[in-house]
Amino acid sequence: MLDIKRSTSLLAAIGVTALMLTSAPSFAQAPAPAADASAAAAPANAAAPADAAAAPAAEAPPATIKHAGSVTPVTMFMDAEWVVKIVMIGLLLASILSWTILIVKLLEFAGLNKSANNFVEAFRGARSISDINRIATSEEYEGNPLADMAAAASGEVELSRQAGLQVAGENRDSTVSRASAAVAAVQSGLAKRLSGGMTFMASVGSAAPFVGLFGTVYGIMISFIGIANTNTTNLAVVAPGIAQALLATGIGLFAAIPAVIFYNYFQTRIAAFGTRTDGFIAELTNAISRQLDKGA
Repeated sequence: MLDIKRSTSLLAAIGVTALMLTSAPSFAQAPAPAADASAAAAPANAAAPADAAAAPAAEAPPATIKHAGSVTPVTMFMDAEWVVKIVMIGLLLASILSWTILIVKLLEFAGLNKSANNFVEAFRGARSISDINRIATSEEYEGNPLADMAAAASGEVELSRQAGLQVAGENRDSTVSRASAAVAAVQSGLAKRLSGGMTFMASVGSAAPFVGLFGTVYGIMISFIGIANTNTTNLAVVAPGIAQALLATGIGLFAAIPAVIFYNYFQTRIAAFGTRTDGFIAELTNAISRQLDKGA
């Protein structure tokens, strides 16, 4: 009887133990809600990279910068405001015209000095006023200022003779005076001829930097307005607009610097040739006075 009771108690204990073992997996699965919570949080975390990716989009270059990433002088000009473009075009045209005047003047002075040297050598070999007139009016020295002066002086003496006036003796001084007046008229025309284009070069040299600065100020003002509208200080966004504005100042300096340098150079050359002209006028007047005294 006791054995049966013991066996029954043992079986009951075994059954309880088995029941506990079979219900263990349900206890092991209890942490599952935490996994579900992490899974629920996953979409929120996944949305974070999307927001981070969207953040740079807010600092994208504004629509006015059409060539972002390929900034060159050409693209900067194409993307600039229309006021800045007008300034750049005007400065480029002024620079081209200034360089044209520069090259023409260099060639003019080079040929002028060579022709003047040849004429003075021939002039000093003349034996009469008629010889002076023949040499000065020859095609070889056509357009030479010194030859024009000699032709004007000798031509005035010849006109006086043809008019039946006495050019020598007591009328010698009046003849020389008329010849000197004719030379002075030619000299005034020479000064105007040699100084042609100098006023324009002086204007370019003095005004071009300020015109370029105006384009720069306007361009930078527009760039700052764009910064305010886009609400960003990203250098990649700000730099192209400021570079476009500074290009105007660069073009202004490109136009002004050569104009200033060669304006001073040509003024020196003009003054030197003017001094040479004064010396030749004195030599011409002495030659005509001498020939009149000789009766030639």
